[in-house]
Amino acid sequence: MKTRKFIIQSILLVVIIVLLSHPEWLPLSETTSYTMKELISTYFGGTVVSVTFAQILAVVLMVCIIWLVCSVLTFIIRSVTLKRSRTQTVASLALSLIKYAGVLAGLIWGLTIIGVNVNTILASLGIVGLVVGFGAQSLIEDVITGIFIIFEGQYDIGDIIVLGDFRGTVKSINVRTTVIEDTGGNLKIINNSDIRNLQNRSKNASLAISEVGVSYNTDIRKLEKVIAENMPKMYEAHKDLYLNQPKYLGVQQLADSSVVLRFSVDVDENNIFMAQRMLNRDLKLMLDENGFEIPFPQVVVHKGE
Repeated sequence: MKTRKFIIQSILLVVIIVLLSHPEWLPLSETTSYTMKELISTYFGGTVVSVTFAQILAVVLMVCIIWLVCSVLTFIIRSVTLKRSRTQTVASLALSLIKYAGVLAGLIWGLTIIGVNVNTILASLGIVGLVVGFGAQSLIEDVITGIFIIFEGQYDIGDIIVLGDFRGTVKSINVRTTVIEDTGGNLKIINNSDIRNLQNRSKNASLAISEVGVSYNTDIRKLEKVIAENMPKMYEAHKDLYLNQPKYLGVQQLADSSVVLRFSVDVDENNIFMAQRMLNRDLKLMLDENGFEIPFPQVVVHKGE
């Protein structure tokens, strides 16, 4: 799909250049056509560019060569890229650079083939580039920030990061943007320069936390023995979710109607929500099977005589 888009863009560029180089081919008045020729003569090297059929074929050949080179480089990079997130991150940036470099090289090479004095254009763009540079500061900042993200290893493809209230998996890191996908499949495309104060949740193991309230009548010592016996069983039953044995952290709070106990287990960030639900389920079953009550709010009504 990307290759097809690249070819279409290149062909459109060639068509536009050819048409603008031959204003007499366009449905314009003689005055407008003559004025365009004079402008082309002034700004593109002294003479009006005349494109022959042979030059058009040469441009087509050039597009094919650039497409072939980009395709080969893309194939090589994807072939040698390992499944490690760090390698995929560098490969993503390299593929993005190849795409931009291919378009730029095709544009300059194509202009040279049809006889445009590229040196004159580049020289005339010096002042214009200075003016445009002030307006393209955000673009330059995006590119520089993207390079620093890659080399500093702030996050890689496949990492789960949190930006503000958006939590998702990094799908790609390009020269200008980073693409993040949340659990619902929604994509967030953000400029690299706008990525600040992020949380990388994939660098270390995450904690799934569960808090359970028991009645004030509960014998805590007896319950703690039951917990110690059941923690290894929970781990054995759910090794696909838990990275190690769940831990009993003690009494978290003496609430209004219950004694709140706190539990945790190390999990992979990809499984944190599923692990939390499973830990809640395991604890509920453990308390039920051993006769410990989980209190709930109740209203006592006293009826007067």
